[in-house]
Amino acid sequence: MNRVIRTGVKTKVLMLSATPVNNRFGDLKNQLQLAYEGRSSSFDEALGLGKNVDDIFTNAQKVYNHWAKLKAEERTTERLLNDLSYDFFQLLDAVTIARSRSHIMKYYDTSAIGEFPHRLPPISRRPKLTDISNAINFKDIATELDNLNLSIYTPSLYLHDSARNSYTIDYDGSGLSIDGREKGLRNLMATNLLKRLESSVNSFRLTLERITAYINETISLIDQEAEEIRGFRLRDMDYISWRRDLAADQEVLRMLLLMLEDITPAHDSKLQMLIADLKEKFTHPINKDNRKVLIFTAFADTADYLYQELAERIKADCGLNVALITGSTEGKCAIPKFECTFNNVLTFFSPISKDKGDIFDEKNAAKKPWIHENIDVLIATDCISEGQNLQDCDYLINYDIHWNPVRIIQRFGRIDRIGSRNKEIQLVNYWPDMELDEYIQLKGRVESRMKATVLTSTGDDNLLSDNEKGDLEYRRKQLKHLQEEVIDIEDMDTGINIMDLGLNEFRLDLLSYIKEHPDIEHAPFGMNAVAGAKGDVKPGVIYVLKNRNNAVNIDKKNLLHPFYMVYLSDDGEVICDHLHPKKLLDTLRLLCKDKKEYDRNLCALLSKETSDGRHMEHYSDLLQKAIDSMVRIKEESDIDSLFSLGETTALTNDIKGLDDFELITFLVIR
Repeated sequence: MNRVIRTGVKTKVLMLSATPVNNRFGDLKNQLQLAYEGRSSSFDEALGLGKNVDDIFTNAQKVYNHWAKLKAEERTTERLLNDLSYDFFQLLDAVTIARSRSHIMKYYDTSAIGEFPHRLPPISRRPKLTDISNAINFKDIATELDNLNLSIYTPSLYLHDSARNSYTIDYDGSGLSIDGREKGLRNLMATNLLKRLESSVNSFRLTLERITAYINETISLIDQEAEEIRGFRLRDMDYISWRRDLAADQEVLRMLLLMLEDITPAHDSKLQMLIADLKEKFTHPINKDNRKVLIFTAFADTADYLYQELAERIKADCGLNVALITGSTEGKCAIPKFECTFNNVLTFFSPISKDKGDIFDEKNAAKKPWIHENIDVLIATDCISEGQNLQDCDYLINYDIHWNPVRIIQRFGRIDRIGSRNKEIQLVNYWPDMELDEYIQLKGRVESRMKATVLTSTGDDNLLSDNEKGDLEYRRKQLKHLQEEVIDIEDMDTGINIMDLGLNEFRLDLLSYIKEHPDIEHAPFGMNAVAGAKGDVKPGVIYVLKNRNNAVNIDKKNLLHPFYMVYLSDDGEVICDHLHPKKLLDTLRLLCKDKKEYDRNLCALLSKETSDGRHMEHYSDLLQKAIDSMVRIKEESDIDSLFSLGETTALTNDIKGLDDFELITFLVIR
């Protein structure tokens, strides 16, 4: 901390983050520590928090951890928001400004910096493995992989019982056994094989060759009766059985390699489809003269393969430069003598967004003649899927589909950025040649086996928990969705977004309304409207009240204090109490948003029921019941506090009744 914060200098911090929270609120707390210079007490005072900021985050994390372990159907956003304390919302509202693509487009004038480009519907490709007739296909190979024992990774399973206790493993008390670790490694390799097959025939073939070489070496050592193999003494093992299983895997791998032998680049249907897509893009750019393409793959092996097959061809046929960038190898580029650093590759691929003209001085052109060149096609792994502005490009290809739907969105976000010079952008996804449900089931089976063995070390490779089933269903839905349209992370129907943890979106709506209706502060109290019930919203009335004493906040749980909201049915049942303001605001937003005119039929119905507003006794009774519900909740909370540790709320912040509040407005739902 002292290396970042200078002693005696007042620190001002503005942090911009695309993903401030992953699965730990501590990620956000660590960022905030820069703002309060490691002294949380000064932060507490500035924000007027009731608790220490560190304690607030600790408690919030505990709530999240408990929520994350719930069954999929119970793990809802609403459930988490209900369980989190008021202090956490208060803290986040004070220090965060959440803005998404949709909010920026709706509420901000972006004319000075440029608009977001229009997303064309995604293109889904399903290339076959090869154009060779009667050749093995993706599904056949995936099924064959299930027959592999991969016993090369589980030598401990062949230990004699008498010798087993001599081989232990201790990962700081993690409780992971050596056979549990090896089973996890075996299943990890099974998953890796499936993913590599999905990526490219070449990547899959290379992995098969590596495993085959590993097995061959091990069999050779067994045949030589080596004293020790892979850290195990041969005399402690049933090495005959191990060799038999190794030989069985050897035969499966040999057959797979034999069946792949004829699938050369010329017969690699996926590669040939990529070449066809690139030719179409170069010939018919979607934005004038823009022939830039960004190709993503999960594996460096696949990236190298694509570069080898594409770079010279595209240079010769189209005069365009291709570059490669991965996290594990040095960059490559078709530009002669080009200095292939990470930053140089990205700058020459997206020269406008990366300010190439400001970085490279024309005076150095004699020594670096390549500074006038540009990179047109960039092949990359996920080392650049986050935090890069590459919006000079307008065409992105996912050569393989990442198992995490969020990663697909993040990849596309490299070109889907505000200030783009492109009117339209295109996403192209290469899917395995099989139905999505089959693909999800296949992948889920392999991955669930891995998880079960690694996490439990029970040896039950077929265990699939309810949470894992829920995770598979979530991924299926999102991947299916991504076949049809490009979605934003905040629009995904599962998970928690930082927009869910505060009231930012409602503030934006309010600011927009005030801009259109600047005289709103002079509106009289008691105004009402009527809206039609829809979906799960039942007929009734929502009251908006204001506490006359601004110093009072009932148990400090109401985010909207001094304003209070209560939703009742027509028979007086409380549908949603004042302690769930976000849910109430969501309901109001659902019923009223974008309605510019009143509903004549509903207004006529209400007028008839109330004799044109002369008989409002029913709504007066419901208002009293709304106040009574707040009093009742306060009394229940007081009783609970008497039997809890800490300060009691009894005899404090006493609510007398209707006189404590004034009616701001109410919405009748019919």
